[in-house]
Amino acid sequence: MKNVLLLLAITILACDDLIAQFGKDPIINIQNEDKKLINFGYYLGFNQYDFQFEYKNDIGQDILVEKSFGFNVGVLTEVRINEFLDVRFEPGLLYNQRNLGFPGFTNEIDALREVQSTYIRFPLLLKISTRRYKNIKPFIIGGAYTALNLGAKEDSLDDNSSGEFRMKKNVYGYELGFGIDFYTEYFKCTPTIRGVFAINDELVPDNDPNSPWTGNIAAMRTRGIFVNLIFE
Repeated sequence: MKNVLLLLAITILACDDLIAQFGKDPIINIQNEDKKLINFGYYLGFNQYDFQFEYKNDIGQDILVEKSFGFNVGVLTEVRINEFLDVRFEPGLLYNQRNLGFPGFTNEIDALREVQSTYIRFPLLLKISTRRYKNIKPFIIGGAYTALNLGAKEDSLDDNSSGEFRMKKNVYGYELGFGIDFYTEYFKCTPTIRGVFAINDELVPDNDPNSPWTGNIAAMRTRGIFVNLIFE
């Protein structure tokens, strides 16, 4: 995680020459960059994932989620529609860990569950940009994604009674965000912030329908924030 943040900081500093180009008459960099039919690039960044729980009965004791930062890496293919619209496919790899605290237990071994997730994601997004101003171009972006959770343990025969918290492998959802394209002398550098929202229930209930861990959970869905730095 420290290496990812260090790389992000170094890259942002490398883009600092743009600041000097916000003057009255800046040099317009890579003027034909957005006229290509297809662009390729890559991204890296970090994330913070959470869970949204829905309960069958309101018993006043919610499951606590301890969030942490994870990392994202991936590639992108962008297809130009017109000056303001682009379609993006951004497959990538994401890692995150969440710790769950279940109420009603006095034993820490029973009360805590570590949820380590490694997702392979396949987002298909629509990018809506403003007109380019000098060497910057703001945009909003959104679309749908599907993901494969490699750490889901969906097929495990063990459940929480054996210390195993299970999730479904396949996740479906949508993401919304915004960013700014910065045009440097040699490449385009784009910081972007996005919210990620799963729409399907990701929980695999315990074998016992009255389980103290999952018996009162009606649905569990991922919510998250991405901060990515994209290079094209």
